[in-house]
Amino acid sequence: MNVLENIKNGLIVSCQAEEGSPFNTPKGVGDFARCAELGGAVGIRSCGVEKSRYIMQNTSLPVICLTKSTFEDGFVRITGSFEEVETLLKINATFIAVDGTYRIREKTYTGPDYINKIKKMYPEILVMADISTPQEAVACYEAGADCVSTTLNGYTSDTQSVNHNQPSFSVLQECIRLLPHGFPIMAEGRFNKPEYAAQAIEKGAWAVIVGTSITRPQIITQWYVDAIKQTIEQSHLS
Repeated sequence: MNVLENIKNGLIVSCQAEEGSPFNTPKGVGDFARCAELGGAVGIRSCGVEKSRYIMQNTSLPVICLTKSTFEDGFVRITGSFEEVETLLKINATFIAVDGTYRIREKTYTGPDYINKIKKMYPEILVMADISTPQEAVACYEAGADCVSTTLNGYTSDTQSVNHNQPSFSVLQECIRLLPHGFPIMAEGRFNKPEYAAQAIEKGAWAVIVGTSITRPQIITQWYVDAIKQTIEQSHLS
C-alpha cells in the first residue's frame, strides 16, 4: 500500500511553531509529532529543513515537508523555488508540499507550471499542491500533482476576504466536484474542531490536515482568554 493510501480517511497533524514560541526548535516540533503519532495521526506536515529532518528521524509516520517564504505582496509562499525543493530532497524528503497558486515564482512559473517542472525533474517524489481556489486545484492536477490541499484558501490576496472563523467547505466540495473521483484532496485551513474534520471526511476529503488547534498552545490559550474577556464585556454592557 502506498503513502497516499495509508493516509486515507486519517488526520495529518501540521507540526509547526511560530516565532517566539518555546516549541520553535527541531525537538519542540518533534515532540508534537511524537504526540500526534501516539494520538493516532496518520501523517505529519513539517516546515523547515532541520525540523523536518528531526521529525523524519523520530517518527515512523510519513512526513510532508515544506519550506516557507513570502511573495512580494507579503502573503505566504510554500516551497517556492527549485532551490528549496532540492534542499528538502537532500534530507531524503519523499513527500513535499508546494505552492500551487497562480502567483508567479522563479520569474515566470505559475504554481501549476512549477509543479509540472518539479514532477519532470523528480518523478519519484510525491507533490502536494497547496491551492487557494478550485480552479488552481484542477490546473495542479493537470500539471501532475499527486494530491491537492485547500491550505491557502483565505491566505492569498485574492481569497483573503473569506470567513476566517470556519473552514471553506464550499471550496473543498467544489474541488471534489471538479477533480476525478478518487484523486486525493486534503482538507486544510481552519479545520480547528473535531466536528469540522469529521464533516470534511463525510463530504469526501481524502484526509484532514490540522495544525493550529493541536500544536499552537499560545494561540489556543488566546482563544480561551478572548472568549472569557468577550463574555465579561458583554455582561457589563447588559
